[in-house]
Amino acid sequence: MATHSESSESTLRKRRVETRKTTTTHSDDNTPNNEEDTCKAKKQELVTLQTGTYWLTRIVLLRSIAFIYFIAFTVAYNQNKQLIGERGLLPCKDYLLSVKRYVGGKIDMSAFAYTPSILWFLDWTDMDANLDGIALVGMALSGFVLLTGTANMIIMAMLWVLYHSLVSVGQIWYSFGWESQLLETGFLGIFLCPVWSLSQVPPRCPPSLISIWTFRWLIVRIMLGAGLIKIRGDRCWRDLTCMDYHYETQPVPNPMSYYMHQSPWWFHRFEVLSNHFIELIVPLFTFLGRRMCMVNGTLQIVFQVTLIVSGNLSFLNWLTIVPSLACFDDASLGFLFSSGRGAKQAVLDLQAEEASGCTPKPTRGMLFRRVVNVALGVLIGYLSVPVVLNLLSSKQVMNTSFDPLRIVNTYGAFGSITKERTEVILQGTMNEDPKDPEAVWEEYQFLCKPGDLTRRPCLVSPYHYRLDWLMWFAAFQTYEQSEWVIHIAGRLLANDTSILSLMEYNPFQGRDNPRWVRGEHFKYRFTLPGSGPQGKWWVRKRIGAYFPAVDLVALRGYFKSRNWPHPDL
Repeated sequence: MATHSESSESTLRKRRVETRKTTTTHSDDNTPNNEEDTCKAKKQELVTLQTGTYWLTRIVLLRSIAFIYFIAFTVAYNQNKQLIGERGLLPCKDYLLSVKRYVGGKIDMSAFAYTPSILWFLDWTDMDANLDGIALVGMALSGFVLLTGTANMIIMAMLWVLYHSLVSVGQIWYSFGWESQLLETGFLGIFLCPVWSLSQVPPRCPPSLISIWTFRWLIVRIMLGAGLIKIRGDRCWRDLTCMDYHYETQPVPNPMSYYMHQSPWWFHRFEVLSNHFIELIVPLFTFLGRRMCMVNGTLQIVFQVTLIVSGNLSFLNWLTIVPSLACFDDASLGFLFSSGRGAKQAVLDLQAEEASGCTPKPTRGMLFRRVVNVALGVLIGYLSVPVVLNLLSSKQVMNTSFDPLRIVNTYGAFGSITKERTEVILQGTMNEDPKDPEAVWEEYQFLCKPGDLTRRPCLVSPYHYRLDWLMWFAAFQTYEQSEWVIHIAGRLLANDTSILSLMEYNPFQGRDNPRWVRGEHFKYRFTLPGSGPQGKWWVRKRIGAYFPAVDLVALRGYFKSRNWPHPDL
């Protein structure tokens, strides 16, 4: 048994040890080297966003891509049934059947590689429902990303697959260069996001610099492609006269086009020189450091806004703004976000942690993501080889894809400028004899393309009236080269509500069907302000007949030979 003195000494020793522990603890609490307090101190000092990170850039990019997707899917929902639906002008079901026959009669990987579309795997008994379903799901997903500013790889991949499915079967209605541009932009958007998380600022998934540079590389290729095709194309781009014609002859002018066309000759020369500078010189600023990259982004956005104001080029210019946004980092985009809360504050906290050296160690998921990002860079680099060779070639082609998935494409616009505007005007009559000089021919009006001389040019961008655009191309060709125009004529003879929904005015609304429909070819010009006929935006001169007067009886054999359903069935 221990004595009383030994017990007292033991108690004192325990107290000394506890005292030393307490002292050490207090000393450690007060030292400035404590890691947690150091992080907190540094975080408190960081009140402004630092350069070189792209958390907010990602949010802006995702919302911008989602906006374009939403417009594109809305256009698809409103117009697909009339254009590629069951009784559309060029039914996608017929197209899929022709592809199936071409690849050997089976729906296999050959068919899917030739036409990548989920429509292969859906029930074809109601193709209209399939097309509507794809468009509605696309609108819902893109609307979610647009409103929340959050997305993951699953959502962005679904949007890309859905729109690819429409473009692949859209035929001439989806043959515009901006369809491939949206697919490429949407594909790059997949790799901006975390796999699962729906956080605006997921701390374990910082935006990859490789991903940001894929967007920058896209805007460089878009602008260089557009600039080089002009220099190598129409002579008017070299003698600086193209803008003398562009505003009047572009596919679908808007009200500002009318006034821009009236600008003095020296201003049009300045516009062409500015165009060459923006498209051929400014993109190279991307590789000259942060500030010059931001100059490129700013000038490209201003340039695209100018084009939006001066014409209805669908969502092309809006879409071209998207990769330009990748030229800006968090510090330059911070003004777009509220201070003291939300995404901006989250980014400030993450930047403070990084500045203090308190960032968590990379997880397996983060390391795997780095591998994916490197793989993306290698893929884009590999697929860019033929694109760069095309840019360097004297035989450059524009708006072409070198891979079936349209991941990396060539771009360009207005390599040639039409010097005169021609329009196809569809007319109908109830007269029994179309050759009767007393016959009254009444005109159909499209939603946006020029027709009625007194109608003000429309303002519709970024929305896209696909039929109006194709009518602009048809005016350069014969009706034999654009047979779908005769298909429209047959539908008009039957007062087909599906096709008429793509038009603004039906002169036979609430009346008997027309007995004859014909196409007339006219040359259109803008009037001069104050000098033209009162209230008219256009003057026109008849060129001749585009296609002769036709009736349903005469079209029966024509429709049968092309496997089109007869309008009166």
